[in-house]
Amino acid sequence: MAIGGVLGAVAVAGAAVCLGSGCSTLGYYGQSLGGHLHLLSAARPVPEWLGDPSTPQPLRERLELTQRMREFAVAELKLPDNGSYRRYADLKRPAAVWNVVAAPELSLQLKTWCFPVLGCVGYRGYFDRGDAQQLAEQLQADGWETTVYGVPAYSTLGWSNWFGGDPLLNTFIELPEGEVARLIFHELAHQVAYASDDTMFNESFATAVERLGVERWLAAHGGAAARQAYARYDARRNDFRALTSRTRAALDALYRSDAPPQHQRARKAELMRELREGHARLKAGPWNGYAGYDRWFEHANNAALGVLAAYHELVPAFEQLFDRQGRDFGRFYATVAQLAALPKEERRAKLAAVSADQ
Repeated sequence: MAIGGVLGAVAVAGAAVCLGSGCSTLGYYGQSLGGHLHLLSAARPVPEWLGDPSTPQPLRERLELTQRMREFAVAELKLPDNGSYRRYADLKRPAAVWNVVAAPELSLQLKTWCFPVLGCVGYRGYFDRGDAQQLAEQLQADGWETTVYGVPAYSTLGWSNWFGGDPLLNTFIELPEGEVARLIFHELAHQVAYASDDTMFNESFATAVERLGVERWLAAHGGAAARQAYARYDARRNDFRALTSRTRAALDALYRSDAPPQHQRARKAELMRELREGHARLKAGPWNGYAGYDRWFEHANNAALGVLAAYHELVPAFEQLFDRQGRDFGRFYATVAQLAALPKEERRAKLAAVSADQ
């Protein structure tokens, strides 16, 4: 579901500021910076992997595919032409980082953490799963609903280009072709525009770029098998979004109502039960037993539902904005960058006006 965030940029910016001025969260920045530097040090240029006789053939073919995607991203999607995703690292673990997300018992409003330079975001990332789980447990003790999820990649907003760029990772290299392209395009989009204190704007923009990009990639270069595999993945993803969006909307209306807390808790339990029943119907029906979402639904709560909005809420507006810019990526990015520079309320108002004009 969620792809990642900007943990690397948080690490670099936060540690730089705190090391110079002192900071109560220096330990957090230290683990972030240390984890990111370890990731960068593990990465080798793709040509070295391709020239190494010990590189397994499946990995070799995958790396070659990613480099074709990387060139496509520059030539066709007008995404940055730099060192990102031109190196590869095997981290020997299943996720690049683990994000912690938290929300109150009767609200979908995510807890935010604020960082120097980059502003506030609705998650806190850790390179060690145990550290992430420890924070989640601390927040639960304080009354928050939490979720911890592993993400395959994250963006440094271009800061790592000084050190060779954000690398390809074992955490996503073996995903189906369309999913690999989706992730690369998404993370590169974060280097195009970034709005401080607006996770929803940033992630929805990157999600819009990934969707537009994958559509073009598969149409131009994807074989029949890759297109069919992506269609299956995307159909399930769309079913998941539709189901969770309905629940999120119902919960949001409930939490904003004047109903007393005891009523809200009872109705919330009903809605969560209906959510899980909806998943069971999808799994038994069109998903043909697909179990990839089982864990998410097992642990679904306000935090898990709240973070989904960050990645999808504004996507239709961005897609409409792309159409208004003549489906020209360069013009689209320039307009998005202008929006990112505006105050948050003005930025959101202009995006809403785009949707209203349709």
